Formats: sequence, structure tokens, C-alpha cells
Amino acid sequence: MSINNAQPSRRDFFSWSAAGIGAVALTDLLARDGALADESGKPPGPIQHHPAAARRVIHIVLNGGLSQVDSFDHKPALEQWNGKPLDSEERPDVFFGKVGNLRKSDWQFAPRGESGLLISNLFPHLAEMADELTVIRSMTAETSNHTPATFQEHTGFRLNGFPVMGAWLSYGLGSESDDLPGFVVIPDTRGVPAGGSINWTNGFLPVRHQGTTLRSTGTAIDDLFPARPVSATTEQASRELLETLNRRHLASRDGNDELAARMRSYQLAAKMQLAVPEVSALESESQHTQEMYGLGGKETNDFGRSCLLTRRLLERGVRFVQLFSGGAFGSPRINWDGHEDMVRNHTREATRIDQPVAALLRDLRQRGLLDDTLVLFTSEFGRTPFTQSDAGVLGRGRDHNQYGFSVWMAGGGLKHGIAHGATDEFGLRSVENIATWHDFHATVLHLLGINHERLTYYNNGIDRRLTDVSGEVIEDVLG
Repeated sequence: MSINNAQPSRRDFFSWSAAGIGAVALTDLLARDGALADESGKPPGPIQHHPAAARRVIHIVLNGGLSQVDSFDHKPALEQWNGKPLDSEERPDVFFGKVGNLRKSDWQFAPRGESGLLISNLFPHLAEMADELTVIRSMTAETSNHTPATFQEHTGFRLNGFPVMGAWLSYGLGSESDDLPGFVVIPDTRGVPAGGSINWTNGFLPVRHQGTTLRSTGTAIDDLFPARPVSATTEQASRELLETLNRRHLASRDGNDELAARMRSYQLAAKMQLAVPEVSALESESQHTQEMYGLGGKETNDFGRSCLLTRRLLERGVRFVQLFSGGAFGSPRINWDGHEDMVRNHTREATRIDQPVAALLRDLRQRGLLDDTLVLFTSEFGRTPFTQSDAGVLGRGRDHNQYGFSVWMAGGGLKHGIAHGATDEFGLRSVENIATWHDFHATVLHLLGINHERLTYYNNGIDRRLTDVSGEVIEDVLG
């Protein structure tokens, strides 16, 4: 094909190149021009309002509601009151409204590491890493409904349409990699969370800041390679022709920012053809490393691969990696939503992730990466210290609890081996150093060198930000 007066359009080019580069990610991106057409504004670029303690983030999301009283918030009073009703004039407003008797934890707590941090044997491998953890035991949410609570966990708002934290960081800090996205998402191999890509949306931010999903098993990205072999000469000629057409297309529209942004997306997709196969080649790791992460294990293989892929992505400059533990809601449950039987539910889910997450922390520490990496371990809310009275013949289920739950952080800029805040004697409500999602997000941004009040994006007449109009940095957890 030659370029002459009867020049082919870019659409013609992609049709012509169906056997080559057009069959891979570039064609897919072009097909989404309707979504990409809203690309506007320019990122502030790497910004730093103060010295950063961390450069990159790993966010491990436990979808469904981790029970704080069975994991990171020891409540001896539940042993004493086990099987008795909650002695309170106020009836807790729980999701299903079925308030049963108080129930002790089915897991044993013990002091861990040199710090003596109390962690249950639900997470025996993570317990060995206690001296790396910064536990916040006084988190609160504004709803006990999974969907809006998950939106708030990721975006600070209970409604959809707002950018998630990973998109904000991509917008504010950019990517350290030329051939991989700044924000990568690794869903649970059993299924994506309810709402799918809403959980990693760019919202009103430029579309290039949306999370890019990779699979940790099988082929990392669909249509990564052309259906038929293409010679190196043809591939190079295709790229050169595309570059020429792109430049002419851009020049004819006076350097339009939206078109330039789309071109950058296409270029990144082309670079990913080479980068993704290399970064996802987990078998190139040593046998010791693979075994440490649980690769090959019946329960640990899938999440182990996700965690090992995460470390490899960070090493190659990806700014924010989000891993999901748990998929959509329904029956059978494939998440942490233990309404019927906590022992069965939480044992299954914890076994999948405990060894891999502990291995990730250990591996980052050994490689000198943990000091400037921030690891987040969160759930949209916790669970009640009493049973869900109509759930399961054994009465071993717990309902949603927005009033008090635990999350933890690890890595750069934090005090390690501590617990911040507290819930009441039963673990129902946060009562000391109460923390909100806006506080949590403000703290994450602070550790990355960003003042949460100054990272904004003008949308519909408002300077929007991740923390809306509130949020305070949790100073007591900072090192």
C-alpha cells in the first residue's frame, strides 16, 4: 500500500491490517472511540506537594466483607458473652435486620512478632508478617449495602461515576513505565466484582486513567497477538504507516488534544504487545519463589500468580496494582460475604490469599521494594459480632457491619506492628480514633507526597477530589 493522493483513511488502514497489528489491542481501542472521545484535559504530571514516603501502591480488595472480630480485632468479651443477646437498648441497623446472639470468634488470637500485634490464626502466614503491618481497627462506612459501600471504598462516594483511587493516582502521578499502564487491575479468577469495570473506572477523569485488566492465569489479555503470523517487516511497515496517518490526521485537526490522547493509547497498546508476555511469564521465576507464593497449590495457585504478577509489574514501573479477592455476589458465594457459615466461608477465602499475600510482603522486603511501596488490605465493611439469626442451620453466619471494621497498610512511611483506633468491647462500633474512607484516602495520598485537598479535577462546575470536602490524614499511623 502506498501513500498517494488517494490516501487511505485510518479506518481503511485498520480494515486492511486485520491480519497484522489491527487484530490486536489497537483495533480494540479504535472500536472504543466513542468512549475515548470524552478524553479532555491534561494530567498535572508527577506532582509532589511534600516529600513522598512511597512511590507505588498495591491495593488488595477483599470483596464481600471481612470479619474484623475473626481476624485483626480481638474481643475477649465475645468469649464471655457467647450465645447471649446484645445488651443494648439500641437495635443495630444491619442489612438483613436479623440480630441474633453474640458469637465468639472461631479462630484463636495470639500476639505476633516482636510487636505483639494480635492477629488470629485465620491468617497464619500473614501473622508471621505482623511487624510489617499497620492495622486500623476503627474504620467506618456510610452504608452496609455492598454496591454503594464498594463504590465508597474505591472512590470516596456511594454513587457510581466517580474516579477510583487508582485512576486519581494515575492522573496525579503518571506512570513510571513507557510500555505498561500506570494502573493495572487483576480480578479474581473466579469472576469480576459486581459492576465489573465500574470498580476501576476513570469516572470523569481522562479515559487513559481507567484501570487496565490483566489475567494472572491463561492469556493475560485477549487478542494480544494476530490470528495469523505477521513478518517483522510487515509489522514494522504497518507501524510506520500508522504513525504517518496519525500525524496527518492530527495536523489536519490543529493538534486536537483528544486525538493526541487517543494516539497515545494506541501507542501504549502496541508497546504492551511486547511488554505483557514478558511480565506475565511467571515460570521464569525460580522454583523457590514460585513455591513461596503458592504456585501449584490447589487453593493458593490463582492468587499466588496474581501476587507474583503484581511484584513483576511494580518492578517494571506500574504505579498502582489492584488485586481482587472475591467476585460477584450470588449463590454459591465466591467472596467474603459470610452470611450462612463464617467458618466455611472465611476459611476458604483466607486459604486462597493468606500465603500469597504474606509472600508478596516478604518478597518486597527482601528485594528492597517495600520501603517505597504502599500495600493496602481493605474490605468495604466488616461483619457483626452477633449471628445473623435466620442464616444457616448452625447459626454461624454474620451480617454486614458498617459501624466498625479493620483494614491494614504496610510499607513506606508507616509505623509498623501497631494497631490504631478501637471498636467497643464487642467489636460492633468504632469508638476511638474513628476513621472514614476519606481519612483513609487522604492518608494514602499523603504517603505518596500529595496533599489530598490540592489534587483536583474540574468537572461540572466543581473542583472534584478523591476526598470530596472532608478527610483528615491519620497522623498517628505515620512513621
